[in-house]
Amino acid sequence: MNIDVTAPTPVRNDEAMSLDQVIAEASDALKARQRPDGHWIFDLEADATIPAEYIMLNHYLDEIEDDVEADLAEYIRSIQEEHGGWPLFHGGDFDISATVKAYLALKLVGDDVEAPHMRRAREAILAYGGAEKSNVFTRYSLALFGEVPWRAVPVMPVEMALAPKWFPITLYKVAYWSRTVIAPLLILAALKPQAKNPRRVRVQELFCTPPTKIRNYLNNPTGHWGGSVFLVIDKILRVLEPHVPKALRKRAIDRALAFFTERLNGDDGLGAIFPAMANSVMAMEALGFPKDHPDLLTAKRSIKLLLTPGEGKTFCQPCVSPVWDTSLAVQALMEANESIEGDSVKNSCDWLTDRQILDVKGDWAENRPGLRPGGWAFQYNNDYYPDVDDTAVVGMALHRADNAKHAEAIARAEEWIVGMQSTNGGWGAFDVDNSSFYLNHLPFADHGALLDPPTADVSARCISFLAQIGHDRSHPSISRGISYLKSDQEQDGSWFGRWGTNYVYGTWSVLNALNAAGEDMTQPYIRKAVDWLIEHQNTDGGWGEDGATYWKERRYERKASTPSQTAWAVLGLMAAGEVDHPAVKRGIDYITAAPREKDGRWKEPWFTAVGFPRVFYLRYHGYAAIFPLWALARYRNLKTSNTKAVRYGM
Repeated sequence: MNIDVTAPTPVRNDEAMSLDQVIAEASDALKARQRPDGHWIFDLEADATIPAEYIMLNHYLDEIEDDVEADLAEYIRSIQEEHGGWPLFHGGDFDISATVKAYLALKLVGDDVEAPHMRRAREAILAYGGAEKSNVFTRYSLALFGEVPWRAVPVMPVEMALAPKWFPITLYKVAYWSRTVIAPLLILAALKPQAKNPRRVRVQELFCTPPTKIRNYLNNPTGHWGGSVFLVIDKILRVLEPHVPKALRKRAIDRALAFFTERLNGDDGLGAIFPAMANSVMAMEALGFPKDHPDLLTAKRSIKLLLTPGEGKTFCQPCVSPVWDTSLAVQALMEANESIEGDSVKNSCDWLTDRQILDVKGDWAENRPGLRPGGWAFQYNNDYYPDVDDTAVVGMALHRADNAKHAEAIARAEEWIVGMQSTNGGWGAFDVDNSSFYLNHLPFADHGALLDPPTADVSARCISFLAQIGHDRSHPSISRGISYLKSDQEQDGSWFGRWGTNYVYGTWSVLNALNAAGEDMTQPYIRKAVDWLIEHQNTDGGWGEDGATYWKERRYERKASTPSQTAWAVLGLMAAGEVDHPAVKRGIDYITAAPREKDGRWKEPWFTAVGFPRVFYLRYHGYAAIFPLWALARYRNLKTSNTKAVRYGM
């Protein structure tokens, strides 16, 4: 849409009062959510698969929790969509893999298969080709429950755990999340255990063809010739695997076990993510660990800690996000002029500083063995897997609050961030040069989320951090980073958002970085990004992208404006010097008028974040409390300042 840019609208006194009131109320509400030790934590919600897998794990182990499962089942039923199935995000399309897991979980807890919601789900599954069309991870679950033969999943030899560094496929060539999920899964694939399933639940009614009669479960996930080669290799391995010497197999199982038990991570769990935790429990059970083994007990406890009372419902989180929530929340409050001398800011920064990882060299050190640790994890504790994105954002928060007090922590973060830059100038989230793209052609990789290559949003945050602490464009890391961002820009001027939905998130992130680094914001490539944001403003003044935009043919699809995405858009425009643009004013008006919950958060049922594009989406419940406040406060600050320039990296 075209916006009249000729007459910027000044803020009138009554508008300023309304803006002040909203900022004050939102700030008070955010501070009310702060924990006594200074940190924030909000619910982190995914789709139906995580609570479904929690139920499935209980029945796999024969450790049923009827009360907990009743709550989870109620949650699963509540998010079933009108199409009869379960989507990957609020209001999304039918997803067969999520729907198969949800149906199995509900049947496990005792739902009648002829109940209307179960019948609708079953009919939808069959209409989409049956459970045999599920993705690889769902078929692994079905194999563990004896619903499909093990040939329904790709061969994953546990001997992969013994592969040397030069081998084409190793645990270290895939992303951290894949690594922690795969290590115990290799043991399960080798031992092929079966769920105890005390209620003897079956879901054969979900298949269009009896599972034993299906000959070709596997497919080429990318359509590339490399995928065809891997399918041939899979057939060869299927013939060879039964003949692997027992001694070699035992050695490989021991290596895989040692890998994941070394990283069990206490009550925070393996990788601090649910799928890895669940696989570790099943692997230890399959290996005959005693029920009272400390590692097994701790791993089970870590899973239970992911249960949360949600917004009126109990669900299971894929992980928790306290470091991310805290580093964002404190910056929003500082933008709203919360005193850096006050307890709210000081306590949160002290809490963050205490969680810097200084002594453990995690998996990232495989490619950077000489680099000192200095990052932060996303979760409470996850020492083997600090997050580059979190580290940059925490660094900016500490610098903004008290650069002198936190100088040592900031310096270690800087050292680590600089050392984690990939060869193409960008940054990945957890590893350096995790870009073995040929692995995406594996039959196992049909989810398309095996790797952790550099992305624009993470790279932008690293540049923002380095610039905020005093470096300019002449700094080698910033210079290389900006070159990477330029090369990664989409033809329409936007940037892809890997960890937030989607091009609005990516474009906001990059515009912040370019401004912080001192780029001339009138350059054509930057103006193209500004124009893209303005053109994609909705008629109500807000911005909103749907999770479907991660499919190229649907990249401009949107369903509704959201306060979080609107905040990103106006923050990006203001970073580009457009505080007086009418589009910014309309965005601010949208946020100011948008309805809020009783706890002060803006109402926002939409998922505005991503675990893995096209596969796994997230709703950070804190985003609706943090980003709208941040945008309103920055707008007020810039409108009343002399320079109109954004001073910080975010």
